[in-house]
Amino acid sequence: MRRLTSYIIVAFFLILSSAAKAQFLMDMVDTSHEMGKSMLAMYYKYNYLRISGYIQPQFQYIQTKGAATYAGPNFQPNSNNRFILRRGRVRFDYARFNKNDKLSAQFVFQFDGTERGVNIRDFWGRVFENKFEVLGFTMGMFARPFGYEVNLSSQDRESPERGRMSQILMRTERDLGAMASFEPRGKSHKLKWLKVDAGVFNGQGLTGTAEYDSYKDFITRASFKPVAINNSLRMSGGLSYLNGGFIQNTKYVYEMGKPNGAPGFIVDSSESNLGEKAPRIYYGADAQWELRHHNSVTTLRAEYWWGTQTGTDETTETPGVIENQPYYVRKFNGAFFYLLHAFGKNQVGVKFDWYDPNTKVKGDDISKSHDNMNPADIRYNTLGVGYLNYINENLKLVLWYDFVMNEKTQLEGYTEDIKDNVLTFRLQFRF
Repeated sequence: MRRLTSYIIVAFFLILSSAAKAQFLMDMVDTSHEMGKSMLAMYYKYNYLRISGYIQPQFQYIQTKGAATYAGPNFQPNSNNRFILRRGRVRFDYARFNKNDKLSAQFVFQFDGTERGVNIRDFWGRVFENKFEVLGFTMGMFARPFGYEVNLSSQDRESPERGRMSQILMRTERDLGAMASFEPRGKSHKLKWLKVDAGVFNGQGLTGTAEYDSYKDFITRASFKPVAINNSLRMSGGLSYLNGGFIQNTKYVYEMGKPNGAPGFIVDSSESNLGEKAPRIYYGADAQWELRHHNSVTTLRAEYWWGTQTGTDETTETPGVIENQPYYVRKFNGAFFYLLHAFGKNQVGVKFDWYDPNTKVKGDDISKSHDNMNPADIRYNTLGVGYLNYINENLKLVLWYDFVMNEKTQLEGYTEDIKDNVLTFRLQFRF
């Protein structure tokens, strides 16, 4: 018995010290990687437990004291520089194998702890069918299956933060719901390259403490895993769709039109609006290319979203609680582009993203005199440049600078570009 206990302890620490790969928020347990026949047999017989995590202490400088930012929490009114713990994650993965040594269930628990408090991030379980080994069913708090950047883990993403659009429209990335997945697990399956997720979710994610209406979001993504175009080029990509909304709590709905010959909001105050669904409809397309050279790797990623979002006059974020105020329906679009080059332990990168929350109005048309225009209608472009050093498998250095550019409008405080560029110096410790 003591000998068996020793084997289990050795297996456990080998799991923790195994080489890490890029992780996505809803990765399945990788059962194709063998660490020797005896150790693999130990996993199957005694199940699989993995504890992982990372912390991201960082220093930041912003151009203006108290500036709002999407490079982390907003700065305090009297501060233009700070040390913060951006993320502190601990994740527990547990996998259960059946009597035929096939993966039957997976459970994930993840917490985030910083100086701002401790919160849950993932609490979900997944069951697998093992006759054809192609289906899985997930339920709990987990990542929405929309887009590429949203699902790329913060421990592996090169830029310090996700783009402004994904932070606003997919805040905290996660939601409570249920999802079915088609993802063949057999090495010889003809559709091994394909993954399709489809799920139903509450809608407000971690922005609210409880579901406040009967409307749900349907989200799906179909993607193909990296395939070799030739000896040096690999490509992957996907298509995403979200159809949902939330309860209209007043009769007032504002939509874009030309009330005075210029772009502006027109109010619909029909009594029938009360209790109806305020729409959220998103479309997304993404592609990734990886070009391997003799001693380096170049990566290009491109992702584009467009659709309809309902928010308030002040923000296009989905409300976390019922708002007793009029809702504003806007057409939006946005994109994320990454160009990365890795050589040795070094990597340099350029990222460009934009979020246009109201595609029906531009620049000087955004003013109070043009029917309820607000800062929520302003487009932002962000150009980030950075250097990363993968010191070892447990330590990464990130030096990144974001040039943040807003539209020049006629709104007070937004007639010129706001001084809100941000410098981030981060060390990431990973285990």
